[in-house]
Amino acid sequence: MSEVNGLKRVVLASNNAGKLREFASLLSAAGIELIAQGTLSVPEAEEPHVTFVENALAKARHASKLTGLPALADDSGLCVHALRGAPGVYSARFAQLAGGEKSDAANNARLITELRDTPDRRAYYFCVLVLVRHADDPEPLIAEGRWHGEVIDEARGANGFGYDPHFFLPSLNATAAELDPARKNASSHRAIALRELLARLKELA
Repeated sequence: MSEVNGLKRVVLASNNAGKLREFASLLSAAGIELIAQGTLSVPEAEEPHVTFVENALAKARHASKLTGLPALADDSGLCVHALRGAPGVYSARFAQLAGGEKSDAANNARLITELRDTPDRRAYYFCVLVLVRHADDPEPLIAEGRWHGEVIDEARGANGFGYDPHFFLPSLNATAAELDPARKNASSHRAIALRELLARLKELA
């Protein structure tokens, strides 16, 4: 497939290796080369906002301004019903906010502790994608995706990252970390959002 709407090279406003693998795989089929911002010496942007979309937009504009390239940013996290949507936008810093370290293991430990004795384990991964064609793009493209599942106490699987080992998908009888990358890329919150984004780009072509 040729590049979508003239986009050939896009900078990913993230240094998260897991996200880069997922997005690069999904976008390569559309003829788009994804470049991690770190390889272009772009520092991480601040994420001071309380909504996913505001954080994603800030990151995309930041990366585009410093590189002169179109930029793609996502803000995503795990939203747990019993925790009133937490950890949400603070998913990557969930343990740190309680005085712990910033790591996947610490975040998962806090999540399981918070849900101790809580029967309602419903949760969903939420992703907002923002694509700006230039730093001052007045019409950023915005797409979102939700991936529904539930939180389990025991970690399962060695794939994925973040909360994946504890995010169980009843319809697949597996955690996100037990899925091979191709299967995850076909059904995850990022895949859902990216399909929506690519569809909108094609409409604008």
